[in-house]
Amino acid sequence: MKHYEVEILDAKTREKLCFLDKVEPQATIAEIKNLFTKTHPQWYPARQSLRLDPKGKSLKDEDVLQKLPVGTTATLYFRDLGAQISWVTVFLTEYAGPLFIYLLFYFRVPFIYGHKYDFTSSRHSVVHLACICHSFHYVKRLLETLFVHRFSHGTMPLRNIFKNCTYYWGFAAWMAYYINHPLYTPPTYGAQQVKLALAIFVICQLGNFSIHMALRDLRPAGSKTRKIPYPTKNPFTWLFLLVSCPNYTYEVGSWIGFAIMTQCLPVALFSLVGFTQMTIWAKGKHRSYLKEFRDYPPLRMPIVPFLL
Repeated sequence: MKHYEVEILDAKTREKLCFLDKVEPQATIAEIKNLFTKTHPQWYPARQSLRLDPKGKSLKDEDVLQKLPVGTTATLYFRDLGAQISWVTVFLTEYAGPLFIYLLFYFRVPFIYGHKYDFTSSRHSVVHLACICHSFHYVKRLLETLFVHRFSHGTMPLRNIFKNCTYYWGFAAWMAYYINHPLYTPPTYGAQQVKLALAIFVICQLGNFSIHMALRDLRPAGSKTRKIPYPTKNPFTWLFLLVSCPNYTYEVGSWIGFAIMTQCLPVALFSLVGFTQMTIWAKGKHRSYLKEFRDYPPLRMPIVPFLL
């Protein structure tokens, strides 16, 4: 059985960082990363991006050496992805923050609204309902992170957690400040508006959870298998007939419902920013599905049926 020689160069400087002799043909990129770590322990596998071209795409951990377009002496280019942190840790941090921050404003802890309002309670029932909905949303997200989601990538750059937390925590504080403010006024159309918004919120929360469960069942534990998601017997999953990422569709719908319920501008802006970002993610996933699966359903749109 012939063996391979693998040289790893710095993608920026072309400096030789490592030379691996007698590498098995069946070796995966993940195994090569582990061998590289032995000579450069500061670059643990999650920090490494190995590619065939200095400006090319990163090779997948499961790629096998002998199946790559290389000779018996393979040249790989290395890029440092920076310090990494697990997705679970990131999500727990992102979602626990808004839950805690919102409750600080809801209970009107000192130094927020003035001394005479410390630990007082709003007289408007919609304020209490909004707190229940907001808390439910983030508790649901925390539980899904722990027990539902299966991540194709174990880590993400550490710097991203600061950007993400600024977004989630900042908007949570901004929304909570106005919704729980002593001068807050209820929605224009009263109980009818609140009931309609609550129905939208609850339906979209159930839909979002249903999609997450359907996606979880597509990927066996410990694998990176990718399949085309299809509707199941659960009616909430039938949105897969029209969009590639119905979890994002339901997520946006939840926040639209919350915005209608509270009639609060910061919530509307949060919904708009979230929709913009999720549209970018949805378009990326949609393109990936089309590229990977030739029989991908042609009627699906990324996030909004028939439009976007």
